[in-house]
Amino acid sequence: MKAAMWKTAALAMLLALAGIAAAQNISKIEGEVIDVNGKPFPDVFVTIKNDDTGMSLETKTDAKGRFYQAGLRAGIHTLTFKMKNPQGQMQQIFEQKVRLTTGGEERVVVNFKELLAKEDAATKEARKKQEEESKKFEGMKGHFDAARAALDQAKALKAEADRAPADQRAGIEEQMAPLLETAITEFKAAEAAAPDNDPNLAIVVYNLGEAYDAAKKYAEAAEAYQKAVVLKPTEAGYFNNLGNVLAKIGKIQEAGEAYAKSAQLDPPNAAQAWRNFGIVLYSNNRLKDAVEPLRKATVIDPNHPDAWYLLGASLLATMESKKEGDKLVFVVQPGTAEAYQKYLDIAPNGRFANDSRAALTALESMGAGVQTKIRSGKKKG
Repeated sequence: MKAAMWKTAALAMLLALAGIAAAQNISKIEGEVIDVNGKPFPDVFVTIKNDDTGMSLETKTDAKGRFYQAGLRAGIHTLTFKMKNPQGQMQQIFEQKVRLTTGGEERVVVNFKELLAKEDAATKEARKKQEEESKKFEGMKGHFDAARAALDQAKALKAEADRAPADQRAGIEEQMAPLLETAITEFKAAEAAAPDNDPNLAIVVYNLGEAYDAAKKYAEAAEAYQKAVVLKPTEAGYFNNLGNVLAKIGKIQEAGEAYAKSAQLDPPNAAQAWRNFGIVLYSNNRLKDAVEPLRKATVIDPNHPDAWYLLGASLLATMESKKEGDKLVFVVQPGTAEAYQKYLDIAPNGRFANDSRAALTALESMGAGVQTKIRSGKKKG
């Protein structure tokens, strides 16, 4: 009998100890809600959800705006505060996360007066920043418009100079110089005034590159175009213009890479990209370098006559010669005559038709070689 009583007492003691341990593992939340006037906020419904288990409990603030909930497991809990709107529908007004420690009690104060003040301050700060960005944008736009007007005037004068007699061109081109300087200065001012991360910045620096290019400041133009392609790496035209100025300053490999990127981004105009490369090289007397891009252009678009003419002219200019006995024999590059003939097939009355026919005649005559030996003999008295 005594043994049974001892076992019962021991079991009761163990259960009591377990209850104490369980109670020590239970967490609690004590909270207070204050309305926008700084007064207790009664009848606010509070849902306390355990983020790990998904289990939730609900309570409500009393007349003093206080709420209390025990029996919570440790971990992160999401507190959702709701109240009934004038139509009687439940509306969420705030949410907050709380981390509960084992056996701990967390105090939560939701002060809507302070929250509203912070929100007003944030709104004012956002409005101030927006106004500053707007002023920056207007400043950038003002400089950009002035620059673009000057550049357009300079381009119009350039077109006029191209049509004018040779003796009048220098005077017209002199009028371009101050306009281009104005364009450069204003575009740089627009770049400096641009808001942070403004999507229009790529357009500004691209136009700056155009102004430098028109002023024949090719190194500066390349730098501006480089900025443009970094800001907008999907714009084929930016890479095309970058290739133009890089070719003009002799950076042939880099120019080729820029044109290749332009062709990759805009496949329908790939032939034009390579043709532009060849034209720039040809115009700058880099005829040997012009051959490869012109070949690529004619492969992609075999119906463009000017590409064939320029290819023929570049090949002809790079032909070599060698001595064979008493003769100097010209070694014509393969495809030279074919390029000229292709031009005539496509544009028999084109602007390079006469030059192409003359080149073919010259090539024909070169086939026999050129006599170079000077014969010696006695003078007749």
